[in-house]
Amino acid sequence: MMFDLARPLSQPAPQPETAPGSVSRRRLLQGSAVLGLAVGATALDLNALSPMERALADGSVDLDILYIGAHPDDEAWTLAAFGQWNEFEDQRAGVITLTRGEGGGNAVGLEEGPALGLIRETEERTAVGYAGIEHVFNLDAVDFFYTLSAPLTYDVWGGAEALSRVIRVVRATRPDVIVTMNPSAVEGNHGNHQQAAMFAVEAYLLAGRDDVFPEHFDEGLTPFSPRRILRSGSNGSSDTGPDAVAAGYEPDIASDVVFGAWNGTASDRHGKRWSAVRDDSVHSYRTQGWAVNPPSPTEPAKIPVTWFTLIDSRTPFADPTSGDTAALAGATLPIDGGLPLGTTLEITSDRFVALPGEGLEVTVAVGSPGKALPGVQVELEAPDGWSVEGDTQLGTVPAKQQRSATFTVTAPAGTAPGEHVLLRARASSRGSTGENVLPLRTAGPVEAGIADRPEIAAFLDWTAELGMQRLDALVPTRRTLGSGLADTVEVVVRNHSTSAQDAEITLELPDGFTADPPELVVDAVPAQGETRVEVHLENTDASLPTANRAPDGGVYPVTVTATAGGIAAPTAQGLCLVPRLVASRTAGVEIDAARGADEYPGDSIDVGTLWEGQAVEAADASGTTWVTYDDENLYVFVQVTDDVLGTLLPPEDNKQRFRTDSIEIMIDPRGTSDNTASTFILGALPGTAVDGGIGGPVAGRDHDNRQGPIADTAPGVRIAAAISDPYDGYLFETRIPFAELPDGIDPTSIGFNVVVYDSDTQDNTGQSRIGWSTYPGIQADPSRWGVLELPDLPAGASAPVEPQIPDTAARSVESPGSILQAAGDGTGLGGVPALRSRTLRLEKVTRTTGGVSARVRTGETGTLRLYLWDGSTILGTVDAQEVDKGMTTTDVPLTGGPAEGASLHLVASFENDAGTAAAATTVE
Repeated sequence: MMFDLARPLSQPAPQPETAPGSVSRRRLLQGSAVLGLAVGATALDLNALSPMERALADGSVDLDILYIGAHPDDEAWTLAAFGQWNEFEDQRAGVITLTRGEGGGNAVGLEEGPALGLIRETEERTAVGYAGIEHVFNLDAVDFFYTLSAPLTYDVWGGAEALSRVIRVVRATRPDVIVTMNPSAVEGNHGNHQQAAMFAVEAYLLAGRDDVFPEHFDEGLTPFSPRRILRSGSNGSSDTGPDAVAAGYEPDIASDVVFGAWNGTASDRHGKRWSAVRDDSVHSYRTQGWAVNPPSPTEPAKIPVTWFTLIDSRTPFADPTSGDTAALAGATLPIDGGLPLGTTLEITSDRFVALPGEGLEVTVAVGSPGKALPGVQVELEAPDGWSVEGDTQLGTVPAKQQRSATFTVTAPAGTAPGEHVLLRARASSRGSTGENVLPLRTAGPVEAGIADRPEIAAFLDWTAELGMQRLDALVPTRRTLGSGLADTVEVVVRNHSTSAQDAEITLELPDGFTADPPELVVDAVPAQGETRVEVHLENTDASLPTANRAPDGGVYPVTVTATAGGIAAPTAQGLCLVPRLVASRTAGVEIDAARGADEYPGDSIDVGTLWEGQAVEAADASGTTWVTYDDENLYVFVQVTDDVLGTLLPPEDNKQRFRTDSIEIMIDPRGTSDNTASTFILGALPGTAVDGGIGGPVAGRDHDNRQGPIADTAPGVRIAAAISDPYDGYLFETRIPFAELPDGIDPTSIGFNVVVYDSDTQDNTGQSRIGWSTYPGIQADPSRWGVLELPDLPAGASAPVEPQIPDTAARSVESPGSILQAAGDGTGLGGVPALRSRTLRLEKVTRTTGGVSARVRTGETGTLRLYLWDGSTILGTVDAQEVDKGMTTTDVPLTGGPAEGASLHLVASFENDAGTAAAATTVE
């Protein structure tokens, strides 16, 4: 967090919107709206309000559900559920998209950067429109490149400033339910997705607090606490078909609560099933190649369910098997026989881990809605054998107040550590009932494990700070070890108890691995603290398969057991064994796509192991790579076998190479990078489309320390390629000077990988990915690249180059779709403050011979932009005109006619250091 908070993050926000007996600004605004604009203007000067306040007054952006994602299309797989909730339950959903996805691929054109971002925004608005979603809030963060790093994403997006924008939109739109992506640092989770979801969790926890971004309140907003947060998707198994929700979901983590909505529900609005409507939405994301996605099954029994996993709820919830709206019941929809809608029921504990025989303090709090709840009783249900002590009588809970009961919960002495359990709180009032749950994990008094990588450790610290350790459950602790190599690692010994503990630590490794020492005693681990000790790990059998050639996805199991107070607590971890190459020096290499007999001495490496996508046989896609070096250069020769030549891209489309046949060579100079911003990644197309034939290769750098064509980003690199005729594959050769790498090399531990993208189509989509060191998300995970050793080569001095990361995002003040929406709902463009009403007005708009003449009045000095737009195409622009307070007459040239059946809109944006304003009108 980049700002000071008066209360710990884990402290619950106050639930009543205002103090008892007071009237909130929101209700005053709504009351004025009920009276009508004229009467309301007499009681409260609406013209003096900000656009956000005016929007709250007429309820135009009072949402039930808000999805928070990173890119256009992230919400795609939820739209069948959102659509049926809108159609049958009148639930209004909106979407926050932090970026416009301008860093993604483009399967339909050459646009990139901001121009691509605006196309993707239009695709998103079209897609979500099928589900009845009208409000899409793009927050103008840059989509820089594919990364698995949430910390890097946080920094690039501006950290607390991005969170401020998310919370501003939450406070403006006041959703009862937030839906987001997976916030956990699980294997292969996109760093942008993870960070967007982390912002969503923080917004859920913090938006109701008056000490968090208090500057929002000067804009007319008030604290607001959403009632529930869900993540789209789940981990586990389920059935398909109309009975799948009633059958329930089987989660991998026993404490997960999973709701579902069957996609096969028939839509009267669209005249087909919602699964088919969702297909229409998915196919709208054309730039991402999704237009070729196969349709959903039509047989009802095979149509899947959209699943949602509960992250947290402040209200009672319904039995997840009770129906397709259970995810919303108790938050935006009433529960049959349940407590009145608006009732809060929260369950919290003083810690996440439950220790055998040691009491855990649990608080159950009930908050009443608009009127008192009489005769409230609460009870707390724990797993069999656990004891629960506490007073169950709360009596009457006055209107908009909260009463709580405290319980002491104790796990029996024989409770096994490492189990995920649920405590279930039930509240009743005059025959109406409700329930909520609290996930816990059983633990021994002392637990131990191999230290996490820094980015995983940062995530675990974040969940502890927020009191959301439930999100740790699926996060693996895995360290990387090179084949035949050794490493010294820290073992972290944590004491969960309230007294110092001595602990015995043992490490169990599979055959072919050793630990030194395998057993050790750690004295006096401090109460609720930790001690760190070093252990030497070694792979003693270099013949063991590496990467995902090995069982269990290439993860070798490691168990670290801590025994204290007679209780043994095992922790399951793993070692990722990565391949290793000891290269041989060359006497000389000519870069000509021909491997001379003496150019590449030493062993080759197999780059044909399936990494992602469709399975392939060796004749379909496989490869072999040779690596050599001299004092100044690394040389790489790649031979690829391939049965079908994918799309030939023009030389100027030298980017996003996963769309067709291509290779990437990845180098981490010192083998210590946490993410790819400190690495070198060379991507190459072996052939290009030139004059109807096959042209020469092109290369560039991507998702690394500096991106762009190789002539600009690493001019010392040389490449050559040869495509066979008749086609059965291609050869690629490159020279990479060490001087072009972003740091001096450590020749004993260079991170290295070669991956091959295989496409068998002509639609700019790839089907299979193969490589040398292959794990999920490997192209963005240098910690699991292979190890390259260059014997007898002097080490380079450590001199890291500052990464150059794209920082040019598509902006909302330049997006006609965003401007048109903001002109209607009054929210600030890009999630920034909205300026006062009447800051920007289109007073007179007339057609002229060459376009449109607009008389614009601005209430402040700032930057004015005007666009003619038909809903998909910009047909005229006046960009970035500096204006003073007063009247401006501007001619907007019209460069073409609107699409058939489309209306022509004139949209205007205005910005200055204080915020933004928007205006729009239809041009007749």
